[in-house]
Amino acid sequence: MKRIMPKFLVNKFIVLSCFLLNLFSVSYAQHENKIIRNGNQLYQNKKFNQAESKYKQALTKNKDSKEAGFNLGDALYEQKKYDEATEQFNATAKTSKDKKIQSQAYHNLGNSYLQNKKYEESINAYKNALKMNPEDDDTRYNLAYAKSKLIQQQQQNKDKNDKKDNKDKKDNKEQQNKDNQDKKDQEKKDKKDEQESKNNQEKKKQEEEQKQAQKNPKMSKEDAERLLNALNNKEKDLHDKLKKKNAQGVRVQIEKDW
Repeated sequence: MKRIMPKFLVNKFIVLSCFLLNLFSVSYAQHENKIIRNGNQLYQNKKFNQAESKYKQALTKNKDSKEAGFNLGDALYEQKKYDEATEQFNATAKTSKDKKIQSQAYHNLGNSYLQNKKYEESINAYKNALKMNPEDDDTRYNLAYAKSKLIQQQQQNKDKNDKKDNKDKKDNKEQQNKDNQDKKDQEKKDKKDEQESKNNQEKKKQEEEQKQAQKNPKMSKEDAERLLNALNNKEKDLHDKLKKKNAQGVRVQIEKDW
């Protein structure tokens, strides 16, 4: 796989800067260029953090320096500060009047977006780079690569969403089954509680009846008949005794007077 590398404009910017110098600002521009050259040397030695400081220092001298701004983006990119690099390349691409510089800035802007997995933004940046320089095969390759990564990302998102939807459906089904089981269990419990309540009420009623029976004992029909028969028999015996006594009369002792 071809390695995606940012395009460097170190020498070209230095040459460009020299042609833009005017007699009044020669000394000032030379000092600015010296700072940029120091930054370029640090960059080549892979001391990207120190190079970043030099480029920022040069921008304080001349905020419109395309060379310092572009190379600052490169230094930030190498430190994986892709968001900051994006800002720098974007600013250079929009403010430069040179199509070649714009093309290279858009190319590196696409690389920065690519590193942040912002593939749609990366594709747009590469397309803008090709508008400025249609012959740039590196940009054309990176554009194709970004498109393939976008398709891959979209497929991964689709698979992820499908997986999430399936999981949600499964979870919903499991929850529904759980709810149905809970409902059945609750109905069973309610029925059991209702039966126990009825049993308790019946038991309580029986206990109350027993207590009441103990306070006011009731005689069964058979016992009542036996008691009535006994009373009748007792009354009959008494009546017979009285009748017999009346039949015998009362014996009176008569005194003799002789």
